[in-house]
Amino acid sequence: MFYLIGLGLGDPKDITVKGLEIVKQCSRVYLEMYTSILGCPKEELEAFYGRPVLLADRDLVEQGADEILAGSAEEDVALLVVGDPFGATTHTDFILRAKEKKIPYKVIHNASIMNAIGCCGLQLYKFGETVSIPYWDETWKPDSFYDKIKLNRLHNMHTLCLLDIKVKEPTLESLMRGRKEYMPPRFMTVAEAAQQLLAIVDKKDALERNTILNDQSLCVGLARVGHDNQQIVVRTLRDMATTDMGGPLHSVVIPAKEMHPLEVEFLQQFAGTLKLEDYNH
Repeated sequence: MFYLIGLGLGDPKDITVKGLEIVKQCSRVYLEMYTSILGCPKEELEAFYGRPVLLADRDLVEQGADEILAGSAEEDVALLVVGDPFGATTHTDFILRAKEKKIPYKVIHNASIMNAIGCCGLQLYKFGETVSIPYWDETWKPDSFYDKIKLNRLHNMHTLCLLDIKVKEPTLESLMRGRKEYMPPRFMTVAEAAQQLLAIVDKKDALERNTILNDQSLCVGLARVGHDNQQIVVRTLRDMATTDMGGPLHSVVIPAKEMHPLEVEFLQQFAGTLKLEDYNH
């Protein structure tokens, strides 16, 4: 049997009882370290599980699915995923490959940022399409995600923005030489995301006339959701661009133009001197 097991967002103990029982019986256990990160070292997981854990990096996840699945028709193999197994579309490929090879599989769900984002007080059923904000470089500055934020705002819905992470990313120079060398891991911060959003707002200002977003629009910054040191702040977009929320992982929420009074009341505790009723329009 092949198992996709969600680990939740915090520490080793966030795994479900069902998931833990399966891990203990598997012949091989992989930890997916490409689409997200767990806030503890591999050794801490191994100590809690009482068994070794194999790291599945970007290359293995993208190109070695068959290697991970190998033998799982005769023995139990697990792929551990931070959050929920279907929080990233990458993992659906494992299910499709298992079905193709007639390998039985099971999915063990867990909490992910997609539902835990409700910790900021914004109601989950009022969220529109989730967007991903990628890192920009000197020659590549995509902004298509802004159109999804715009659509959510026009329909008076909140937008969850997932921020880019770069883990085992090859350098352009090494690719040209034909021998991979990797950049240090990077995790986008709320400040970096806000800076890129401000650049898009400035570029579109003449067309949008500040009706969708402007530098005084509210946004919610979240860091390390599900961990003991979780942090939430509410700032204007301009102020978020200089806000330091410490280590990864970070997320940003662009609230709807009109919020429910309970949402405003809950958010106010994270807003400092900002009076949120002035922004609820």
